[in-house]
Amino acid sequence: MSVYTAVTAEELSAWLTRYALGTVQAFEPIASGIENSNYFLTTEKGRYVLTLYERLPPDELPFYLNLMAHLARAGVKVPAPEADRTGALWSFLNGKPAGLVARLDGAPVEDPDAEHCEAVGRALAELHLAARSYRGRLNNRRGPGWWRQAARAVRAQLTAEQEALVASELKYQSGLAKARLPRAAIHGDLFCDNVLFVGNDVSGIIDFGFAATDALAYDLAITVNDWCLQPDDARSGHLDPARVRALVGAYDALRPLGFEERALWGPLLRAAALRFWLSRLYDLHIPRAGELTHAHDPQSFERILRSRVAAEPRFPDL
Repeated sequence: MSVYTAVTAEELSAWLTRYALGTVQAFEPIASGIENSNYFLTTEKGRYVLTLYERLPPDELPFYLNLMAHLARAGVKVPAPEADRTGALWSFLNGKPAGLVARLDGAPVEDPDAEHCEAVGRALAELHLAARSYRGRLNNRRGPGWWRQAARAVRAQLTAEQEALVASELKYQSGLAKARLPRAAIHGDLFCDNVLFVGNDVSGIIDFGFAATDALAYDLAITVNDWCLQPDDARSGHLDPARVRALVGAYDALRPLGFEERALWGPLLRAAALRFWLSRLYDLHIPRAGELTHAHDPQSFERILRSRVAAEPRFPDL
């Protein structure tokens, strides 16, 4: 969550007349992340996060915001969008679609243990179960079509070995697109920095900017690739079996995975690694202008992909 579009106090005050939130008590930019412009906002009525959506087309915003509202009503720990006086969940601010969501208590964990992984697996399963009744649909804008586009865009920046890896993996993943896996709305980016904890309990799942309709097991694979790396050798990209069992076991206890989801576990982990390696390469080499921006290191997901290719993981023995 970086800042690409600056908002002055005067601009904020004018925009907030749409809401019945009282006077502003605090307003500050959030410097982490890469997709949208985000600010912490405190008013007389409560604490919020203001997001200006930098890339999302306005016609796609209802999918994201209504999904969050749907999940919050179902009891999933996500920030509920704040409606304005007309009932709208977003409007334009400085030329960008913008909206407010509740600011949740808690903070991310930088070094999760098996107990944290178990809590995240349970929380993701709860999200997926609630998402099955969400009627909105949206194709994944960071799906296989985008992978091929991004690969072409960054090709000049790759070594011959890296280019060969991307090409072979894109070819390998073409078969996964034909699989008929259970689908619903997914988070699509459930990394450690997008989960808030109070103690060892999940207090919030945030940042739905990559939510889409896609395979639920793919969302689980994305989560495992970030949360379950070996704690003493994270640079290797190898998975820690204890963390994987904790996270996947807690998930499976609430939403049991089917035969094909289990059979395709290795390819799903590889697909998740490829997607984030390409997106980090793209953000590094084709950056956008912003006041407080940073690009994540692509090398971590290159290592993860190479690890998954060298020894494709089998579904854990739960």
